[in-house]
Amino acid sequence: MMELNLTRVDYLQAGITSPKTLQILPLTGKTQKIAVGDNDGMLHCFGLRKGQVQTVFQASSSNRLSRVVLGGHAGGARDRIFTASGTEVNAYTKKGKKFLTFTTNMSEPIVSMYVEGTDLLTCGNFVFNHYRDCKDVNYFLSNDKINDVLCLPADKRNGITPILACQDRVLRVLQGSELLYEAEVPGPPVVLELYGNNAGEDGNEILYGTSDGRVGLLQIGPLVPNNRWELANEKRGGGILCLDNYDIIGDGILDLLVGRDDGQVEVYSYDETDEPVFRYSYSGNESITSVKGGIVGSPDFPEIVCCTYAGWVFALTTEQLTKEAGPQQVIADAAAVAKIENLKSELDDLQKKVSDERDKYQQTANSKTAVSAVPLFPIGDKFVLNKDDASYTLSLELQSPIDNILLQSDVPVDLLDVEKNSAVVSYSACNPEEGNFLLATYRCQANTTRLELKVRSIEGQYGTLQAYITPRTQPKTCQVKQYPIKPLSLHQRTHTFDEKRPHNRLTLKGQFSLAEVHSWLLFCLPELPERTPAGDSANFQFASTFLDTQLDCIYRRGEAVFRSDNVSTISILKDVLSKEATKKKIRLDISYDINEDSINHTLRMIHPKLEYQLLLAKKVQLIDALK
Repeated sequence: MMELNLTRVDYLQAGITSPKTLQILPLTGKTQKIAVGDNDGMLHCFGLRKGQVQTVFQASSSNRLSRVVLGGHAGGARDRIFTASGTEVNAYTKKGKKFLTFTTNMSEPIVSMYVEGTDLLTCGNFVFNHYRDCKDVNYFLSNDKINDVLCLPADKRNGITPILACQDRVLRVLQGSELLYEAEVPGPPVVLELYGNNAGEDGNEILYGTSDGRVGLLQIGPLVPNNRWELANEKRGGGILCLDNYDIIGDGILDLLVGRDDGQVEVYSYDETDEPVFRYSYSGNESITSVKGGIVGSPDFPEIVCCTYAGWVFALTTEQLTKEAGPQQVIADAAAVAKIENLKSELDDLQKKVSDERDKYQQTANSKTAVSAVPLFPIGDKFVLNKDDASYTLSLELQSPIDNILLQSDVPVDLLDVEKNSAVVSYSACNPEEGNFLLATYRCQANTTRLELKVRSIEGQYGTLQAYITPRTQPKTCQVKQYPIKPLSLHQRTHTFDEKRPHNRLTLKGQFSLAEVHSWLLFCLPELPERTPAGDSANFQFASTFLDTQLDCIYRRGEAVFRSDNVSTISILKDVLSKEATKKKIRLDISYDINEDSINHTLRMIHPKLEYQLLLAKKVQLIDALK
């Protein structure tokens, strides 16, 4: 098997980018062009000539660009660039001529978008709209947040089949404005991509990536889905932000390209059984928001083009840019000398700009009419529950280097070690009686723009975790981010419930509405949609990531029923819900049905974990003796 050696080449820096905002245009000459959109509303289209970036065109929008996708005539080349900005869609030719400005009738900004011929699919957080020739033809309201959308190839499927990736761990397959069926996936899906760029031979195979780092292939059948394969996140890498299909190895078979939010870029090839096999990994310091394969820098040399959160567009190229010369490395390409000179002059210009701005700031600061203003800086943050080790991963990312991060919690939490974390942590003394259980400072090394922390909470104890983020900028400023630690924080959404287990039941009755009881549950449990479910009643299932116990919630106006095989879960729910009802001055009639068998059942589930911890403690005691 051929070894893959790739070299990083930086092309340019745009503004902060959102996921899936970089595209590579189809090959027309010797090399391909790149289009990238940023949160400043700028669309940059550029190519490379003799190693130098050549701008093809630039276009600006009033709002940030949340998506950049390619479209074209049905069955033809996708050589037209579509951008989503707020509720507006703009389209450009490959030369930069704007041929469409379409203001949608959506009530929320466009988060994801897909173009298939004359069909435009757009999604906000909960709303899906399908437009044909800029006319609204279909509409769907999702039960949970929509993260991505795509459509199976119309020429293979005899029509439009939209698929929505939703936060509640399901892919929703639509037919017109109706839900055809739901396909459950192992984690919250955040990105969708057609398998092999054409959805396979039958046009019904799609790749999905989840926020907890899993990748899978799903076959969309007429009535039921079929899970072809799933890549588990064994190395505990970051969440998936982008996927692509491209033959980077050069064996004539498309490979799978994966971009993660911890800066990893991975390449997988397929074996004889069409199962993915790991081939290559590149580790960066910033989250990868887009990944695409193409021929950009030099003809005949395929490369993986990536875009980071901070806006860096770089390539991992198969071209060998350095060659051995005794103990030293000598740059092989003569054009690189000119590139170095250009970079030096660019650096001089930037230093002059910084100096001018600093002088300007000093003059303004000393003037009597000056008004002090705190500069705001955007923060990319995630607080995600990990199923494998029942902990939360808090990732914080800035465009400028981080100086320090102070963590404060008013509930007991444990900070776990993270291998990729190079920051120095120091703990300060806390007084739990004053509601302060954690005070820890992370001092970052120079040029650290992303920090990942792991936190484990205790169920039943709830409050707020606060992060005070200070970047290495002048004047010194700090921003606070708050993350709720919920009473049942280690539970995650699922769509199955084992009726054979012994269950305890909690029933609440009173003068409350569906929206009120939903808001109480939203306070108790993670991964619930903020919007009250449509209809007269709601049903949600949860599984504990720590003990593998389960919880079933059925509620309607005036009544709520909870079932769980863990009596502790029922007890926590009873305490919290009765407190929330008391705040609203709502009287509750509470009744229990405790199953004695459930206690033995839960203890049997806990026993292997206790046994493992006891064995581990004994091994730790032996360390000193072995030394």
